[in-house]
Amino acid sequence: MPIHDQGYRRYAGTRARTGTNWVVITRAGIRTMLARRAFLGLLLASLAPFLFRVLQIYASANSPQLAALAPVTAETFRDYLDGFAQHLFIFFITVYVGAGLIANDRRANALQIYLSKPITRGEYIFGKLAILMAFLALVTWIPAITLLLVQVAFTGSFAFMVNNAYLFPAITVYAFLEILMAASTMLALSSLSNSSRYVAVLYAVLLFFTQAIYGVMYAVTRSSSFSWMSLSASLSQMSSVIFRQPLRYETPWPVSLLVIVAAIAVSALVLERRVRGVEVVA
Repeated sequence: MPIHDQGYRRYAGTRARTGTNWVVITRAGIRTMLARRAFLGLLLASLAPFLFRVLQIYASANSPQLAALAPVTAETFRDYLDGFAQHLFIFFITVYVGAGLIANDRRANALQIYLSKPITRGEYIFGKLAILMAFLALVTWIPAITLLLVQVAFTGSFAFMVNNAYLFPAITVYAFLEILMAASTMLALSSLSNSSRYVAVLYAVLLFFTQAIYGVMYAVTRSSSFSWMSLSASLSQMSSVIFRQPLRYETPWPVSLLVIVAAIAVSALVLERRVRGVEVVA
């Protein structure tokens, strides 16, 4: 039997670009979610607020009477993104998609396998984060930008966009702020447990408990200056600033922004602590 030389030979294969391994994680996660019929039904249901605004724009463009009753202004787009129905669907999608992103890997001991490959912690976290952010953008930023195009199509004029040129950056900034806060918070909570159900409960408690604390403080003081205690209220306050509308609460908007930034920063610290190739026992 001939013996072949097994000495050093230069690698002849292709080399993957560094920093792009997260794409594989994101692509696989998106495909997994789209294969679930229940989730597809949730995405279709989330189009209800969008279709309502489309009807409003159509009616306003074709009927002067309806245009006077329900005019399409910059506030219309703020109300769409910051409306109760929209927040409800964002909550459901965040829980459905995000609760198990890291928790399921921890339960299956797959985190060590991920990080034993040429994947850094940053790529793993960003890949998981991008899954949730992509679906949240699908129900926030993309429909809102589409509404701008629908406004132009139904009116047959660019006058509205010219007079409200700040709407495109305003929609983009607010949607990104909302998506990043929801996605980072959920991902951090997902890294704390092996149970996606427990993570979903934690996320619901975080949102509703902070809102309840603000409600109690408002009932006692009759002042909305404590809105910074609620993540949802802080986000609503920032929507008024970004869309150049009157403030909803007495809280200074820099304080509301600081609360949102702090939530994102704390989430980043939790992820840095919890996402490791070797389990750290405190």
